[in-house]
Amino acid sequence: MLVCEQPVLRRFWYPVMPLAMLADGPKPFRLLGEDIVLWMAENAPVALADRCCHRTAKLSKGYCERNRLVCGYHGWAYDPTGRVVRIPQSAAAEDRPTRMTVPWFRAAARYGYAWVALDEPLADLPAFEEPEEGGFRQIDQFYEVWGCAGLRVMENSFDNAHFSFVHRESFGDQGHPAPAKLEIENRADGFLMLSSVPVRNPEIQKHLLHMDSDHTVRHMRARWYMPFLRKLRINYPNGMVHSIVTAVTPIDDRSSQIVQFCFRNDTEAEAKAADVIAFDRQVTLEDQGILESTDYDVPLDQTGAELNMASDRPGILMRRMLRELLEKHGEIEIRRDGPRRGEPPVRLTSVR
Repeated sequence: MLVCEQPVLRRFWYPVMPLAMLADGPKPFRLLGEDIVLWMAENAPVALADRCCHRTAKLSKGYCERNRLVCGYHGWAYDPTGRVVRIPQSAAAEDRPTRMTVPWFRAAARYGYAWVALDEPLADLPAFEEPEEGGFRQIDQFYEVWGCAGLRVMENSFDNAHFSFVHRESFGDQGHPAPAKLEIENRADGFLMLSSVPVRNPEIQKHLLHMDSDHTVRHMRARWYMPFLRKLRINYPNGMVHSIVTAVTPIDDRSSQIVQFCFRNDTEAEAKAADVIAFDRQVTLEDQGILESTDYDVPLDQTGAELNMASDRPGILMRRMLRELLEKHGEIEIRRDGPRRGEPPVRLTSVR
């Protein structure tokens, strides 16, 4: 599936940038192949097409002034709806709405990030329980680009079979290579996976988890939100909770913006945020090295495309649900070697 060729994927919320990055002015971002500019107005994020309607200069090269985005080329000023409201070269240079506009996109702030939906969203922004429960702190971990498909990252996040191999240097227990059993509960916008996984407890984790044993068990509640967001709540036997949110925001067909933060029910005095990040950094680098070697064109139709084993059940379900999503919205799966959007499907003939 080529994500930029599937219009329905534009109808989801994606975290695109930490709000802190917008404090000093507009910033560019490419979302599903669409160049957008993000900026702040009235303490809220705004997303517009990153192209001035005058001479096509990138608006991200401009600056913010009085809740307006000013093009850095000729000073045309835009309001948060994308309408030109000031042309300094005109006879009346004061603010005056015009009929000239650039495309506007939905934007919202949550969990310290600017989220954007390019078209009418099919679902609300995700709401996580930890901030409502109290006693949790949020640690912002990673904001970086990976050269792989979002669906590969999601499948990997629900794959109990890779721990002993990909993560053999961090927490994987090679003495228990068989994937842990799992249960799946379907949801309208994804699913919930329940599993208990025995893992090694290296020295850094002994400190971070406040336990001395060499091995422990991760009791995992992993929630998949279509299309590319995972929240993994790990409960340890001693009551420690480490919840990881990993969102994969598609830049284009080949690359993804990784946004990861976590919630923990301890304090900075008990476990430094830098140490928490350091351990999760080791784990994500192990994943990244493997995932960037995979094919970015992930087939939803599994007919002979890729082989499966029993533990691939969550990934198979993801592909089926995404395929059903496309069908519901009148789309066919667009593949690298197949027809593009708007082209007639390829007709196959048999040769005898």
